[in-house]
Amino acid sequence: MYLLKRLFALILVFGAPGAVAQGYPAKPIRFVVGFAPGGSADVMARAVVTQMQRQFGTTLVIDNRPGAGGMIGYDLVAKADPDGYTLLCVSSSFVTSIAVYNKLPFDYKKDFTSVAQFASGTANLMVVNASFPGNTLKELLELAKNKDKPVTYGSPGIGSVQHFVGEMFNMHAGVKLLHIPYKGQAPALTALLGNEVQLTFLQPPGGFDLVKNGKLKVIAYLGAARWPALPNVPTAAESGVPDFQIKGPFEGILGPAGLPKAIVTRLHAEIRKAIEAPQLKAFFAASGWEADPRGPEEFRKFLVDEVDRYRQIARAANIKSE
Repeated sequence: MYLLKRLFALILVFGAPGAVAQGYPAKPIRFVVGFAPGGSADVMARAVVTQMQRQFGTTLVIDNRPGAGGMIGYDLVAKADPDGYTLLCVSSSFVTSIAVYNKLPFDYKKDFTSVAQFASGTANLMVVNASFPGNTLKELLELAKNKDKPVTYGSPGIGSVQHFVGEMFNMHAGVKLLHIPYKGQAPALTALLGNEVQLTFLQPPGGFDLVKNGKLKVIAYLGAARWPALPNVPTAAESGVPDFQIKGPFEGILGPAGLPKAIVTRLHAEIRKAIEAPQLKAFFAASGWEADPRGPEEFRKFLVDEVDRYRQIARAANIKSE
């Protein structure tokens, strides 16, 4: 399959020099998101793709393929034709999922073409249902010490960023929050609202409206310093879990292996143009994100380094796929 895709790409590139970029796109482009609608990966992808559609003047479609920590969507794109009409929107969950699976249906280094990173975001918020008896992280830690009644947290799935955050929190705080995986951030939030689980680690902008309207309570911010959007919310380090902080996530675009260079160059240029648009800059700022453009080679190196980093964390925290 890989060799066939490479041959197809070479035919595209050398069979009609210059024509690939000039005639692209000639039909709708599908952007696959490996999670359900409503989560941060979906929200950020839709914002950028909507702006790109204004620039391209053709239809760009978001195709949500949730399940298996994003693997269903990732595998779909890895096996797609490298013609530029099936692309993958990736977030930090791409590297965390790869880090915990022993057997992958694709080779993440060989079966994708890096196109561009387009944004980086704020760290996670620790949120609980509005009816949760605790209002602070210290109160939650006291409740979590009751081994007969474990505190549960929902995540978008095994190997998701929130799964890593939860297990890293357990290690640093000396507690054992019980992990309950779902198929995306939106289903995890629905479970939290329905009291199926007691907390989750929210990644703005997905679900942040639930905080604003009082349906969820934020008990800690997991960054190095307080988040300006919620200045009254203390960090985890301020609340009794010293030295615990999480890096913000990223968002970017990949294509199948063998994607012609002319198409990669065109897509990269359109992505850079999109994230400089005033309306998208305003959206990023309101959501706690910022434009973070990285070219194909820089983004590829970043992904490889992140997979290595998360594999080390997975071993230390004993995070494994089922």
